[in-house]
This record gives sequence, structure tokens and C-alpha cells, in this order.
Amino acid sequence: MRADVEKIVSLSNDENISELEKYLSSLTDEKLITMVTTSALKGKDIAAVIKGIFKGSPPTAAQGATRRLLIYQHCIPLCESGDLQTEVAADIIGLLMLETHSLPGPSLVDLGSLFVDAIKAGKMGSGKSLELFPTVLTALAATDTVSYGKGELNGEEYKKQLINSLCSSRWDPQCVIHLTTMFRDVPLAPEELQFLVEKVLRMFLKLDLQEIPPLVYQLLLLAGKGCQKTVMEGIISYFKEQDLCQKEEQKEGEGMEVEAQSIPQDQLRHVEGTVILHIVFAMRLDHELGREFLKGLKTHHGELCPFSIALLLSVARIQRYEEQVFDLLKAAITRGFRDEQVLQGSRFLQDLLPPRSSVAAMILDTVNNSVFGWDHVIQGLVQLGFILMDAFGPKAGPFGKTSEGVPTTAKTPSQLSCRLGGQVLLEGFKIHEPIRGEILEQVLNRLVTKTASPVTHFIDLLSDMVVSAPMILLESSSKVTETFDHLSYLPLATVQGLLKAVQPLLKVSMSMKDALILVLRKAMFSSQLDGRRSAVTGFLLLLKNFRVLGSLAPSQSSQAFSCSQVQVDVHSRYNAASNEAFCLEILSSLRRCLGQQADVRLMLYQGFHDVLRRNSQLTSSIMQTLLSQLRRYYEPEQDLLPPVKLEPCITAQGDQVYLQEPLAHLLCCTAHCLLWQQSARRSAEEEEDDEEDEEDGGFRSELQNILESVTRRMIKSELEDFELDKSAEFSLASSVGMKNSIYATLVMGVYEVLLEYNFIKANYSKSRFEELLELFKRYLKLTEILKEKSGKSRSSRSHRSLLSMTFVSTLLTALLRDSSQSREESLSVLRSSGEFLRYAVGVALQKTLQLEETGHTDGPDGQSADKSFRFLCDTASVLMWRYTNVPGAVEEEAGRKERRVSVSLLCLEGLLHAFNTCLQRCPHRLPQMLSAMGQEEDGSENGTVTEKTFFYIRQFQRALLTQLSGGEDDFNSKEAQLLVSILSVLSRQLEPSSPQFVQMLTWAVKVCKETSFEDVGFSRGLLSLLFSLHVLHKSPVSLLWELCQDLHSQLGDIDQDVEVEKQCHFSLVNVKTASSTTLLVLAQMGGVLDEVDWLISKRKVQLGTDKLSSAGPSQAAGQQDPVEKAVTMQLGTLLTALNELVQTALPAGPCTDTLLRELGRAYGLLTGLVKYYVQLCSAPHGLLPARMEKLVKLSGSHLTPQCYSFITYVQSGELSGGDDPKKRRKEKEGSTAAASAKLLRETKAIPNLIFSIEQYEKYLITLSKKSKVNLMQYMKLSTSRDFRINAATLETALQEQDHSQQSTVSQEPEESQEPQKKRRKK
Repeated sequence: MRADVEKIVSLSNDENISELEKYLSSLTDEKLITMVTTSALKGKDIAAVIKGIFKGSPPTAAQGATRRLLIYQHCIPLCESGDLQTEVAADIIGLLMLETHSLPGPSLVDLGSLFVDAIKAGKMGSGKSLELFPTVLTALAATDTVSYGKGELNGEEYKKQLINSLCSSRWDPQCVIHLTTMFRDVPLAPEELQFLVEKVLRMFLKLDLQEIPPLVYQLLLLAGKGCQKTVMEGIISYFKEQDLCQKEEQKEGEGMEVEAQSIPQDQLRHVEGTVILHIVFAMRLDHELGREFLKGLKTHHGELCPFSIALLLSVARIQRYEEQVFDLLKAAITRGFRDEQVLQGSRFLQDLLPPRSSVAAMILDTVNNSVFGWDHVIQGLVQLGFILMDAFGPKAGPFGKTSEGVPTTAKTPSQLSCRLGGQVLLEGFKIHEPIRGEILEQVLNRLVTKTASPVTHFIDLLSDMVVSAPMILLESSSKVTETFDHLSYLPLATVQGLLKAVQPLLKVSMSMKDALILVLRKAMFSSQLDGRRSAVTGFLLLLKNFRVLGSLAPSQSSQAFSCSQVQVDVHSRYNAASNEAFCLEILSSLRRCLGQQADVRLMLYQGFHDVLRRNSQLTSSIMQTLLSQLRRYYEPEQDLLPPVKLEPCITAQGDQVYLQEPLAHLLCCTAHCLLWQQSARRSAEEEEDDEEDEEDGGFRSELQNILESVTRRMIKSELEDFELDKSAEFSLASSVGMKNSIYATLVMGVYEVLLEYNFIKANYSKSRFEELLELFKRYLKLTEILKEKSGKSRSSRSHRSLLSMTFVSTLLTALLRDSSQSREESLSVLRSSGEFLRYAVGVALQKTLQLEETGHTDGPDGQSADKSFRFLCDTASVLMWRYTNVPGAVEEEAGRKERRVSVSLLCLEGLLHAFNTCLQRCPHRLPQMLSAMGQEEDGSENGTVTEKTFFYIRQFQRALLTQLSGGEDDFNSKEAQLLVSILSVLSRQLEPSSPQFVQMLTWAVKVCKETSFEDVGFSRGLLSLLFSLHVLHKSPVSLLWELCQDLHSQLGDIDQDVEVEKQCHFSLVNVKTASSTTLLVLAQMGGVLDEVDWLISKRKVQLGTDKLSSAGPSQAAGQQDPVEKAVTMQLGTLLTALNELVQTALPAGPCTDTLLRELGRAYGLLTGLVKYYVQLCSAPHGLLPARMEKLVKLSGSHLTPQCYSFITYVQSGELSGGDDPKKRRKEKEGSTAAASAKLLRETKAIPNLIFSIEQYEKYLITLSKKSKVNLMQYMKLSTSRDFRINAATLETALQEQDHSQQSTVSQEPEESQEPQKKRRKK
């Protein structure tokens, strides 16, 4: 054997070809194969042997060609066997590739079949010999003819047959990667490439997860030839399925004790991460791949998944795609939230469509998945979070003003998108350490730079970051300290939010706190008012939140301070000296504020009470400060009136007068601090002996004496003593009027402070309550003068009450609900005054409104969310008891005489705003509020929200029915409207699937059907309630149809000769309420049209997707799609309802304008539906459903002719509106702007409607051609739009004009004569 090898090699080297041929001919095939195998296994001389064999086997000779084929047929399996060294196998394949093109056609055919059979049999496991296959295929394609079956084919065709056979067969999973790699070198036609790519994508499911990344890599390289879109969609859909399977298994695993996962989560995430890297790398090199990927996602609206989102965020790192990616994600997020909102608001859509996966949930899933080493996704997540917060955050109001109180619950798609951005950043901050610094820096930068727009969302994010990871933020304390340097230049709201957010850090970081104190000291001397207010805010916050005194026991104190900057740390211990030094230092800084503007002083007075409660040991210093300030404005002479000096409280600059000292707030702060100190002292006396009497007795007794003296003398003082009487001027235009207004506000505030102080000090003493009532009479007299002087421009609510929130609820409870015998006599004094009762309820209503608008109230505890909620609960409970237990008939009679709003109405209004506030600020606490309201009455304290809410709904239903049963003369419209508003608010909390909701809807329908009051406001509210309930139960189209029939019946027909059949589904619809009902019905129709439009657009997108995925249309089997069926039926009923309305003699104005506009929209939607069916019928198996044909018939035969008649009616109504010449002249001389606006409105609505109808008919012609159904047979061309002169009408108009001119000829002889002559000529 060795000799044979040497012989072949030597003959080959000597170029002795003829001898070599003879020698090879002498060897048998078996011997030749054995020799090649042995040489290959030894790895020696194999290349020389094969070269020699090829040299001695000329392809032109039959024997040579056969020998060459034999070598190929033997070497290919030999290389695949795995017995050879890698280098040897590579050498052999290389030699075979060089000689492939010299093989004759039959040999190439045999070789091709060999490869295909081997692949089918799964014998290409190692894939080494597959490198040869592309060369074989290329050689085959270059062959002129090859035998195929009994005939012949050219080489190119045969190559196609071979590839087709290969892709149609079953592949061994082991050779998929090798085959994909191999096909990269094969020239393929587009359809062959598509076939191949689909085959490889189908094989994904049969491969092990770890084999996916290398296969994806090869597939992406293959996609360089084309089919990029198919490749990307296939990869994304595979991982989408894997994610869903993994999630299902996780859910099932949570319910089982043993978790058995076929796909381990960490393994799947790592594979996804690797694949994303491969794709991004491929997109950097192949821009077509990136373009097709983004184009595909834009086309398939809503087809995102966590994997595709992660991929998008990684692709965003490529600069050319960055903007497109974030625009696409922003659009998808807002569209997702908008779609969710549309679905939540309509039961019809919920029943029709399956639940959709939320884009927001997918993005948060992507954040959680990124923990598995997805570093390439993290940066994109941070960018996305900030883009969402910047784009959809709260915007500045008019003139750059920011709204004071932002609702805590996000409702609109923009608010939800902004909240999602915050969640992404917060979760990213918690999970990924490398990006924490960047997120913090960007948040702080925005707080400093975005001074023109609200930054509450960034403050909330910072606060959440501090709470979730305070120690991490301490590592970046320098960044927070840098932000402090800008405090004096920031808006006050931003400063308050920022300091509140970082307050936990100040407790553990000495350096941060020291830096803040330094900045606040500088700010105290700022030239800007806001800077000084910021300093006060910061100092008060430090005093409030550092419980360095009072609450600590003496054993917990030890020293830790140095020089002027005293170190205070909650984790270290202090003694009294260090506490005193630190807090007195801050207080000395704050005392400087008492010489500054009113706004700065006001902040101080509002904050002192909270400081005192947190740091009780500061009582002495704070009270001394307040006492010394109060002495400046207190008149010590007991015989002099008034007891307070108002002149030092104002200052003048030029001809302007300003408030210098908010005296009422100073007195309020003093009274609250004194009351709190006395209650704290009483509780301390119960526990231990009082040792501080002598120390504190001085200021306490002096302050008590001052307040007693002020009370006594304020009762004696007349308004003239304050230079305020009925003759005083209160105009804000003059300096005298401004001064008097400031005086009046101060005096009213002083009265209110004394009311509260004396009520608490009275301890239910009858004589003290009589004094209290005298104080109130003085207060009332002043408010009435102000009201009389100011007129309608200034209501009594414009003055913000200084009564504290806690006191208001105490006072209300005492006045309305306290039934204890011991207090009966004293409380009867206050109860005897109806004005005082109305005042107390009015202030409660004012506080509730303030809570609703801003989230907090003035006075002590006004900033506390818990105390505010407690106030809401107590107030609502008392108001509810008062309204349901005290009959309003007597009170209403008295109220009518006095022309004042009754207490019952104020109670109802208060309840409405209390419910609104709770739902707006803390909706999750509504059950708690309802339980607190009905502790005595409601037995179902442990019931669901629906049950608790329904208990109160029943009470309000009874109250409304009582109103309705009394007849129209006794009907109180305002009360009924308030009851309906409350029912609307509460009914939103009922679960739409609950029996209580159905009962509520049935009740609303019954009331609407049986009530016939001619009250526009009440009917509007009741119908709005009915519609809001109905859409959550089922589609309201049938209800709208019935209402349209009622309107037609009540208002009559546009043709006066036609008698309309009398129908009365709803008694609420009558001539007086018809206009408001029509507008409500049309608004609801607009909502239904919006839903239908939304459905049609979704179907169009789905149809486009079906076409792209080459799937057949959904109704190919002859069944109509349920969505299409629902759309057709909705539009059918709606067109029938509109048909009733266009025949109704509606009053000209908003009703006719709105109807014309909604008709235009309806025809626009019909056009959209026709376009959809044109697209559908263009498909091979597309059919036009019979329902659509009926809809076209309904619109063409019934609605369109009536539309043209209605247009004529509207125009003739407008022309005949000015028959009276005097009236016409007045109108002519009237408002030109209003007339031009009306003209513009008319010129738009009618032409727009006609254009919509004609567009509809145009596309119907196209649909008729596509569907082979004659739809135009139902359309009648209208002649009412033709230009023609009606001789009879013209003659009548001319005669009327002549008559009118003759009647005015005596006034205008010269002007009227000439036109008459002209008309005679004509």
C-alpha cells in the first residue's frame, strides 16, 4: 500500500501523465479507496495522492471521469465521519473544490444527489464537506443540459429543483446551522431565498436554546442577500412565543409546590441578550436590515413584545436610528394607553375584542429582564424614561403659571406615559448600579433648569429614589449639595418639593445638612423675594424634621457640637446644650424674617405651629418671638377701641398701598401655639408634676390676657372704629379703597381667629357662646357691607377663612350632630342663629374645595394628607347626617324669604366635592371614607366597594324620588341637579358586572321614562347619568334611536304637512328640554362614531398585516368577521336614528350645526368602511357581506334624500328668520363679528356634508366594480342641490319686499324709490 502511494506521488511529481494513467487503471476501485482512506487517516501525503489521482484521471475520458466521481463520493462521507484531523479534512475539501468545475454534467448530478440524500438522512452532522456543495451547485448551474428523469433540463433549472427538494425535506436539527452557513455561498433567486429563510425559521423550534444565537448570526449574514423583513419578523415572533411560554410556566409554577420549567428564565434571557447583540451588529453593517425592521414595526401597530422593545432600545444606540426608535416607542406607548382608555369606557368594545397586552407592562418587563446582563439595553431605557417624562410631564399654564395642585392619580394617556417614564427610571435605578449616578444627575439638572414648567414628576421620582436607596444617594451627595447652591433662584414649589424629597438624607449626612444651612443663610439676604421665602421653607423644614429636642428622653442626650455649625445627627446622642444651640441658631435666623415682606412673614406664621408640635422644647423661644411681634400691633390701654393697631400693618409706595403685616395670621399662629401648649401642658400634668410654671407662666398668661382683652374689645368695637362703615370706599382702583379692603380683610381674619380661640376656650359655656355669637354678628355685618359694595365681582368665598380644618369639623359636629344633654343648652345659643350655621357649612365647603383644587388647606395640619382625609371623612359624615335627617321644607321656606342658599343645598354641595376630592386625590381610600361616614347606619362595614357605595346611592336615590314626587311647583332644581351629580360620581365606583350596577341603570331608565319636568339643567344631568351608565353595560345605539323618535314626535317634522306619530319612550323629552337633549344625543352619537372609527382603523391595520403575512381574509369561508358585523350593525342603527333627527324640525343654531357636523362624520365613516371593503374585495377570496349591502341601501334610499331636505330646511329657516324689517335692521346694526362667525359656520357645515356624501358615492362605484354587486341602484341623484330659480318663491319674496318698502317709505323716501324702479324694469 505504501509503495502504491509513493508510486502515484512520484509519477505525479515527474509529470509523467501517461504512465500515471496506466498505473491508476491497473488499480481496482477498492484498492484506490483503501489507499485514500489510509493516507487520510495517517494525515500524510493525502493531498499529493489526491492531486496525483486527479492528474491521472482526465475528465474528458470516461474512465477518468468515473474515477474522479469515485474519489468525490468516497471523500465526502470520509470528511463527515469525524475520523480525520480538521486540517486534513479541510485540505481534502479544498482540493475537491478546485476540481469541481472540471467534472462532467452527469457526475455533478450524482454529486448533487449524494449531498441531498446525505442531508435528508442526517449524515451531515459535522458540516465539513458542506463547503463543497455551493461549488457543486454553481458548476451545475453553468452546465448546458443535464438528464432529469426521462428528459433533460438546463443546469440552472436543475439547480433550482435540487434546492427545492432540499428545502422541502426534513432536516436534522444538528445540521441546520451548517446548511444555513453553506447557503450563504449559493447564488439564490429571491423566491428560493424566501423559501429557504422560512424553512430555517421553522427549524428554530426544533433546536436547543443554546444553538439559536449562532443560527441567528448565520441567518443575518444570509439576510444580506434579501428577505430582511422575514428574518426579523421570524426571530421576534420566536422569542415572543418563548417569553409567553416562560411566563405561563412561571404562573403555573407559582401555584405548584415544585417548579418544573422547560425553559429556565436566566438561560432564555442570556440567549435573548446575545441575539440582540448579533442583530445590532448586523444592522451597523447592513442598513437595509435596520430600515426593514423599523418599517415592519411601524406597519404592525401594537405588535410589540418585551424582546422587540429590548431590541429597539439597543438599536437606538446606532445614531441614525435613534430618533426613529424613540418616536416609534413614544407613539406606541401613547397609542397603547389611548386604546386601553377607549376599551375601558365601552362595554360594547370589551365584549367584542379579546384583552390586549399592555405596552407599559411590556416595557416594565424589559426593565426587569435587563438584569440578566443586558448592558446594551440599559442606556436606551434611561433615555426612554427621560424622553417620556420630558414630553408628557405637566405643562405650564397660561402666562407661564404652574397649576398649584396636580392630581395624584394619572388619568390621561399623557399623564400615564409620564408616570411610566418615572417607573422605568426608578426600576432602572434600583437594579443597575452603573446608571444610578447618571439618573440622579439628570433629575437634579432638570430641577434646576426647568424653572418655567412644573417639575413635580421629577421631584416625585427623586423622592422615590431617596426612599428606595438612601445610602446610594449618599455616595453622590456632592451632586445634591451642588443643587443646593441654586435654591435661591428656583421657584418656591420646587424648593419645597426638593427639600422634602432629600429630607431623609439630611438626617444621616452631616456635610449635606451643613451645606444646606450655609445656602439657606445666604438666601435669607437674597434680593429676590422667592429666595427669602425658600430660606424660610428650608429652615422650618430643618426644625420640623429634626426631632432633636423634646421627644428624646434625658438619658438619650450627650454632647456633639463644634463652634457655630452644630452637628446634629439622629444616630448620635446629644445634651440639652447642643440641641438648644442648634435650634436657637436657626430661630435667630428666622427672626430676621419678621422685618421683611408680608409673604415671608406669612410663611413663618404658617410654619411655627408645626415646628412647635415636633419640637416641644422650643415653645419658650417661639412664644416669646410671637409675643414680641404681637405687642407691636396690640393696644395695651384697655379702654381704647379698637384693640389692634391697623395702621402699622400697611405700607405705601407711591400711590400704591400694600399689606406689611398679616396681623390675622400672626394672631392665628399665636392662638394655635398657645392652645397646643396648654393642651400639651394639661396632658403632662396628668403624668408628672409641672415644674415649668414659673418659667413659662410669664408669656403664657400675658398672651392669654391679650387674647381675652382683644376678644372683649372687638365685641364692643363698631366698624367705624376701624374706619370701615357703609360709606367707606372699597374700590381696588384707588389707594383709599385698597387700604380699606386690606383693613377689612385683616379685621375679618381677626374675628375668625377669635371665634375659633373662644369656642375652644369656652368649653361649652353658655355665656361664652353668647359672646361668640356677638363676635360673629360683627363679622357678618362686615362681610355684608363688603358684599354690597363689591357687587357681583366679589363673592363671599373670595375671602379665605382662617378657621383651621380640625376646628371646622369639630364645630360642624357640635352644631349639627352633638346630642349630649349637658351641651344642649349652650349649643342652642349657636344653633339659634341660622346665619352661623350657614357660615360653618360654607367654610367646610370652602376647605373641601381647596383640598380638591390643591391637595392641601391653609392653617395647622393643612399639609398633612392623613389629617386632610380625616377632615373629609368627618365633614362628609356630618353633612350626610344633616341632609338625610333634617327635613328641608321649613328651611327652604325661610331661605326663599331671605333669598339665600339653604343649608341642605350647601350640605349636598359639600358632599359632592368631598367625594370628588377623595376620588381625585386618594381613590384607594374611598371604602375607608364610606365606612367612616356610616358607622352607625351601615351594617356592611366589611362589604366590597360596590356594596358600600350602593348603600349611599340608595339614600340619594330616595332623596331624588322625594323631590320628583312633590310636583313641579315644589321641585328644587338646584338640589335635584346636585343629587344627580353625586349619583354620577358614586355610580362610577360600581363594578359594571355587579347586580347593583344593573339596578342603578334600571332605576335611571325608569326615572327618565317617568319624569316629565320641564327643567333643562336637571334633564341634562339625568340624561348624562343615563348615558354614562349605559355605555358601561352595552352599546347605547338603541337608546339613542328611541330618544330621536321622541324628539321627532315632540318638535314635529320639517315638512309641516306631515303629521308625526306621537311616541313617548322618555317623558323627560319635551319641547322645553328638546334642544339640550338633542345636543346630548348628538354628543353621544359622536362617541359611538369614535368607537366605530377606532374599530375600522384597527381592522384596516389587521387586513394589511394579513396581506403581508399572505394569510387569507378572515371571512374566506363565507362567515362574516364579528368585528365587521358589529360595525355594520352599529352604523345601521345609528343611521336609522339620524334619519329620525334629520326629519325633525330642530331649532336653528347649535342643534342644526351639530347635526350637520355629525352627519358629515357619519358619511366619512361610511366612506372609510367602503374603502375597507374595496381593499378586502381586491383579495382573491374577498366577498361583500349581505349586511354591508343592506347598510348601503339604508344610507342611499332613506338617509341621503332626507339629508338634502334637511339642508333646504336649514337654509330656508335662516332666510325666513328675518321677515320683520325692523328686526332685520336691528340685526344689521348689531354685532358684525357674531354675524361673520355665523356665516363662516354655515358656509363650512353644509358644503362639508355634501362633499362627504359625494365622496361616499364615489367610493361606492369603486366597490361595486370590485365586488361585482350593483350598489349604486340604491343611490338616487338629488336635484335639490341643482341651481334653479323657483318662480313662485321668487314672486312671493319680491311682493314681501315691496310691501316692506312701502311701509317704510315715509321714513326713507329717497332711498326706497330707486330700487323699486329697477325691480319694475326687471
